[in-house]
Amino acid sequence: MINKVVSDAEEAIKDISDGATIMLGGFGLCGIPENCINALVEKNVKNLICISNNAGVDDFGIGLMLKKRQVKKMISSYVGENAEFERQLLSGELEVDLIPQGTLATRCLAAGYGMPAIFTPAGVGTEVAEGKEIRNFDGKDYLMEYAFDADFAIVKAWKGDTAGNLIFRSTSRNFNPVMAMAGKITIAEVEELVEAGELDPDYIHTPGIYVHRIFQGKDYEKRIEQRTVRKVN
Repeated sequence: MINKVVSDAEEAIKDISDGATIMLGGFGLCGIPENCINALVEKNVKNLICISNNAGVDDFGIGLMLKKRQVKKMISSYVGENAEFERQLLSGELEVDLIPQGTLATRCLAAGYGMPAIFTPAGVGTEVAEGKEIRNFDGKDYLMEYAFDADFAIVKAWKGDTAGNLIFRSTSRNFNPVMAMAGKITIAEVEELVEAGELDPDYIHTPGIYVHRIFQGKDYEKRIEQRTVRKVN
């Protein structure tokens, strides 16, 4: 078996260069690949096309990459928590493709399954459909959307093994599994890395066949985007 284990985030992202298209797992700030994002910021690669559910916040996640002007285009479904994103969008510094969340997930899934395109009713009759093919099935119009073509998929899991098998915990099982299937090269950072055979096969969410590099991350902050607590009288 080819060794998939690398020492750290810097080694994992070493061949990501300017102009790459990257998928980044997570939902809000939950389950984002913090170590790899920080390594990309340190490496200062430019003109990236980032496919992610969101754009992080101003001082965390993808927001750190936006702050350093590393992102040329964001392909996302929700970007409402980032003032720097808003500034770059309104000033014309950043290209943005806003996509319905289900369409975003299914285009990832299609790439993982080897499907070239999907048909969805989401976006028909709106600006989302401009310039795209519409087909009618059983009297209903559907919009054709292409599967994503990403050079890299970067995901974060709770546990993984040296063969690349991954387990995601709770809410972090969001865009991570579908993106792990979809990149030409998939990089996984995990909180705990164990030897092959130590994970219960019944609990594995992403088989190691999809994962090219894996490492044990460190110093996770796991920030909460909008903390809401009950008021105590």
